[in-house]
Amino acid sequence: MLLDGAHLVSTAIRSGISLRHAAVASDALDVPEIRELCLELENRLVPMIAVSASVMAAMSPVRSASAIVALARRPQVTRDDVFQGHSPLVVIACDVQDPGNIGALVRVAEAAGATGAIVSGTSADPFGWKALRASMGSGLRLPVSVCSTAATAVADARRHGCRIVATVPAGGRSLFDSDLSGAPAILVGGEGAGLPPVLVSDADERVTIPMAPSVESLNTAMSGAIVLYEVLRRRTGP
Repeated sequence: MLLDGAHLVSTAIRSGISLRHAAVASDALDVPEIRELCLELENRLVPMIAVSASVMAAMSPVRSASAIVALARRPQVTRDDVFQGHSPLVVIACDVQDPGNIGALVRVAEAAGATGAIVSGTSADPFGWKALRASMGSGLRLPVSVCSTAATAVADARRHGCRIVATVPAGGRSLFDSDLSGAPAILVGGEGAGLPPVLVSDADERVTIPMAPSVESLNTAMSGAIVLYEVLRRRTGP
């Protein structure tokens, strides 16, 4: 996976991610943050090369090229790792195709105290550069599992004692009146289409976030954030 920028490279080092190669812009070698990061990479025997601004512009995928990039091995996460603890809290992304939404979901999942995230179906790669940048490093810390189908992810969640909570734009119980006790696995559907009807009908709880009548739905990542923080609010008390 490509780690673009000093923040992700630094997070990978602190998270014990195996780095394979690194490249740094030669005109950034005197920047204190970059210089310290290069020393850390040298101490870890990570092969590193200084490159010109034009080469870095070709290597870094963002519009204004980053000062440092690295190639790293993906975190080794099993499908059981996301359900750690006596009361797991998991978010399952189903066919969420925008990598920015995937990264934001992973970021808010870690922030809300989730034990892990599952990315399923035709969802974007959670370890693609854009999703990793959107996660602000959470994708390197929180256990994130990739599953071929949402049905398999739901089956895994049930096997670990989770209650399946499907988010729907309308027709569900109000989020504030819903049952989010125990070990909820929050199902979040893709942009536009939402969750497949079969997943909604098989869920233990179907929740709808109250909205003004003029608003049809919320952004995928925003919906996941609101539900996850409602779980956190109830778990931590007033």
